[in-house]
Amino acid sequence: MQKIALLTSGGDSPGMNACIRSIVRSVISHNKQAVGVMRGYEGLIHDEFLDLNARSVSNILQRGGTILKTARSKTFMTEEGMKMAYANLCKAGIDGLIVIGGDGTFKGAVEFNKVSNIPFIGIPGTIDNDLFGTDYTIGFDTALNTIINAVDKIKDTAASHDRLFFVEVMGRDSGCLALYAGIASGAEDILMPEQKTNITAIVEKLKESVLRRKTSSVVIVAEGDDGGGAFKIAEAVKKEFDYDIKVTVLGHIQRGGSPTAKDRIMATRFGAEAVAALLNNQTNKMTGWNGREVVLVDLDKAVKQHNPFDKRLVDYNRFLTL
Repeated sequence: MQKIALLTSGGDSPGMNACIRSIVRSVISHNKQAVGVMRGYEGLIHDEFLDLNARSVSNILQRGGTILKTARSKTFMTEEGMKMAYANLCKAGIDGLIVIGGDGTFKGAVEFNKVSNIPFIGIPGTIDNDLFGTDYTIGFDTALNTIINAVDKIKDTAASHDRLFFVEVMGRDSGCLALYAGIASGAEDILMPEQKTNITAIVEKLKESVLRRKTSSVVIVAEGDDGGGAFKIAEAVKKEFDYDIKVTVLGHIQRGGSPTAKDRIMATRFGAEAVAALLNNQTNKMTGWNGREVVLVDLDKAVKQHNPFDKRLVDYNRFLTL
């Protein structure tokens, strides 16, 4: 194996650049050639390849986003698109491929593996932290700290005006970000896709907090919550609870920013181990974290299941808001 290509796909997450840096310099340390693919799977289809050296990844460790750009590609998921991507990889002499991304990225890689004989390794890069087989995904810690920083500020103004804020965070299919942010910021309630939303129960909880002379509150809402999002939930609560209620949607600020030390280190670990896995003739695997070390997980398993959320944290929140 002489040429290893890498790409980032799907939603960006802080720490992707740190991972790119680790991959490129690890490849070079093994006297191999690193090749960047621009704009994810779209770049494979349109032959957007770029030779990378150690200087190409200088001064990117601290930067959010991805220098390789990212995109979602409907064309890639067609038979014709995959054939074009495979032809371009062969033409460029690529011997192995590393893909950084989340659930959608890996589903694409698994399908591509059916028409390609090029070995590949996946690296979990998503702020959702919802991939099966790993306790951690690149970007989660930075996004979590971004949310907590914002909620701490919102709590200042909520307390000043005796207001209730519903704060919506990312998490279309997973409430991991919402759960951790809610615990870490002292939220009155946490609403997630994994649990049914009960407006009556929310109102009763808020009324109890008022009886305890609590004059302001924050409720964290994952965007995929079955109540329809923060605005709809706030509207429903308003009908049963006479209080000054505001809504804040944090949006894409959660994806940006300089990655935390934890994300930089985890990204570096994953990048180096992905290269080692390819050079050891591994394929169709994802790098994962088991709490102590990097492990390799079958990618087929990773895309068929979601990481279960920590029910103990949900239990904790019941008494933490007393």
